[in-house]
Amino acid sequence: MGVIYVVSAEEAAGKTAICAGLARNLMNDGKKAGYLKPQVAEKDGSDSDVAFMKEILGLADAVNAPDVIQGRDVVLVEATLGPTADDTVSKETYGAAREMKARAIAVEAYTDEASKYMDVYKGFGENLLGVIINKVPESQLTQVKDEATAQFGAKGIKVLAVIPENRVLLAITVGELAESVQGKILNNPDKSGELVENFMLGAMVVDSGLDYFGRKENKAAIVRQDRPDMQLAALETSTRCLVLTGSNEPPVYNVLQKAEARGIPIIATETEVKDIVAGLEDTLLSARLNQEKKLSRLAEVVKQNLDIKAVV
Repeated sequence: MGVIYVVSAEEAAGKTAICAGLARNLMNDGKKAGYLKPQVAEKDGSDSDVAFMKEILGLADAVNAPDVIQGRDVVLVEATLGPTADDTVSKETYGAAREMKARAIAVEAYTDEASKYMDVYKGFGENLLGVIINKVPESQLTQVKDEATAQFGAKGIKVLAVIPENRVLLAITVGELAESVQGKILNNPDKSGELVENFMLGAMVVDSGLDYFGRKENKAAIVRQDRPDMQLAALETSTRCLVLTGSNEPPVYNVLQKAEARGIPIIATETEVKDIVAGLEDTLLSARLNQEKKLSRLAEVVKQNLDIKAVV
């Protein structure tokens, strides 16, 4: 059995996503994978990441139960580091990793600034496999890979992968969007699980609605309830759902008929556009990976960018 510590010194770097992508690929290769999050188990054991990973792996036992480790080819341990190598949290993580004879992978979200945590990662010593730079804009992949390789290489740290930002992984479902805007789905409720990857505000359009809404695919078009012209234009393009703001009333007949014919859900909400925009940021930040479409894409992204056999 091998143990891999997946660690980060910052919030929302993508540790759980990397664990999920690794786990799905290991399972696809016929391997048995386990998952632990000790720093949660030390509290009350309740955590959405733990529940999510247990669901992926088909684990019914407690997070730290011996059965999670026994009989597993690889155990993925998700843990946090402090801001410095001398921090109490960092020392506890180093000690636990040594006790389990684990190797470590650091995950860091991309920024345009130099890493602040290289010395923290080096606290694992020779058991540090390297670092994964996550959430990199597609247009900057080559540049970031070259710069990160030089920067981390100067400290003796290997860059294992540069993972691109992916719209699917940032998406929310139509149902989650309806809940976020305190709206109701008027039609096609069977499409509530579809993923919304982009958002467009129709109220800000000054040119042709068709040209404007045609710029992005798989989107939610957010339009005022009193603008059926823009609603119809959005329905002619690649739209996951139509959000009508300022009223819970259904749209005019032509809009509802067009939406029904194209299988596009309409969400009606009394919430105004400015409040929707403000709330969407929080919703997107808390979006989970628990949709099968996301998991499949995540596994593909990890496999394409990380030499899995080299790390497990």
